[in-house]
Order: sequence, then structure tokens, then C-alpha cells
Amino acid sequence: MKFVLLGATGMIGSRIAAEAVDRGHQVTCVSRSGRAPVPGVTATAADAADSGRIAELAAGHDAVVSALAPSGDGGEQRERFVALNRAVVDATRAAGISRLLVVGGAGSLLVAPGEELVVQPVFPADLLGVALAHRDALAFYRTVEDLEWTNVSPPAEIAPGTRTGNFRVGGDELLVDTEGRSRISAEDYAAACVEELESNAHPRSRITFAY
Repeated sequence: MKFVLLGATGMIGSRIAAEAVDRGHQVTCVSRSGRAPVPGVTATAADAADSGRIAELAAGHDAVVSALAPSGDGGEQRERFVALNRAVVDATRAAGISRLLVVGGAGSLLVAPGEELVVQPVFPADLLGVALAHRDALAFYRTVEDLEWTNVSPPAEIAPGTRTGNFRVGGDELLVDTEGRSRISAEDYAAACVEELESNAHPRSRITFAY
């Protein structure tokens, strides 16, 4: 496959790039710096909010992958992030691409019927703004009916680690292991994202991966 990767230099984006290259895919990495996160990719500098520029870069590719993260504070952060995702959707449409995979957040996953992780007392206060921004973005994607988007929530814990190739796939509920932990390595999360990109098994859905 050929795909454009936005937010390519972050923890998740760089690992998605590495996994995709290892699988033989062609990756155009886009970031503000224009730095190549791993060997074997094409790297360019661009602002993901510039839908016209992103559409130009994406033309001729099979899919767009967004590993963008919220920035700013409070309500401004949330509004800015939704606007950024709108720009990504506009660019995907303008490029004539139907497939869009988006790195989401864990906060909107359900821990019980109708109860999101983000409203639980144990949820870290310093991550609240980011979680709410991702939740708002997910709500926006659920209104998009003309693209085959997939929003991929990580589990509660995600950090650099080991690629095992083992993970479970879930939907809107938080996945926990036998020890009651919700976790995955960034490497396995990236592997799962690329497998989902290849299979397109969950179009117009939010899914999650965890051990």
C-alpha cells in the first residue's frame, strides 16, 4: 500500500511508519519538521491543518493515517483539535481517497454501560484536556458517512516497549487483561494499526487494541 502518515514523528506515528516499512508499504511521512522518523520513508514538511497542501501530498495514495495529537489548553484545545480533524477529512476527500485511519484516545472507552473512562475518579487530571479533545474528534468522525474511517483508541496504558505481535481487538469497551490492567506497547499498537489499515476490517467504527 501507499499511504500518507500525518504526525509521523511522534511516539505512535514513528512506530506506525517503522511497522509499515517493515511490511513493504510505501509511506509519505508528514510533520511540521519534515524529519524522516525511520529509514525508507519519504518525508516532507507540512501543516496538517492546511487541507489543500495535504490533499496534494495524499493524491495517488491508498489511504491517509492520522497520528495527530491535541495541543493547547481547555476548550481551545478541543475546538482546535476538532478543526484539525475536519481539515484531515477535507484533505482525504479532496485527494479522492476513501480510507482514513485515525489514532484516537482512551478516555471515551466505556468501563461500564454508559460510563466513560474519562469521567472516572482515577483518570489523570493532566490528561483530561487531551482525552476530551479526542472524544470530541470521535464524535465528529461518527458524523462522517462518505469515508471509510476507523478511529483506533489505545488502552489506558501505552508506552514504548516490545513488539510481540499479540493483541486483542475490541470496540467501545475498555479492554483489560487478567491482572485488570488495560495496556499495550506502542510497538504492538502500531502493528495492530497497520494490520487494520491492510484489512479495512472495521470501516466507520471506533475500535481498540490491548493485551
